[in-house]
Amino acid sequence: MTFDPVAAAKRYLDAVNDLDFAVIEDFYAEDAVYGSVKVGGLEGRDAILKAFRQYFKTYPDQQAVDELIEAVSPLAARSVWRLKATNAETGEPLIRFGEETITFNAEGKIISVVVTDYKV
Repeated sequence: MTFDPVAAAKRYLDAVNDLDFAVIEDFYAEDAVYGSVKVGGLEGRDAILKAFRQYFKTYPDQQAVDELIEAVSPLAARSVWRLKATNAETGEPLIRFGEETITFNAEGKIISVVVTDYKV
């Protein structure tokens, strides 16, 4: 069976929206990397999951909508998204628009996520 990066990306992004950390952790290869202007560069599944947990502790009500998910290669998909959230400590709203490219290895594990925010 041929790997479908769009289907895999949808499952991963659904897990993120559901805050299902067990599924999120299972998606990442141990040596994965994650890059975003908001969090910087992260190396390794443990560092990525730690950052996710901290982010969702700060923004527990995040609602993200994927406007487009498309294959960009046989092992990568790009998601264009928008999200709203509220800072749990300050009550300040967060509104972001952007895209992320998710690259998988041959086993279907995420090896790289690159997030780009669009200017609002």
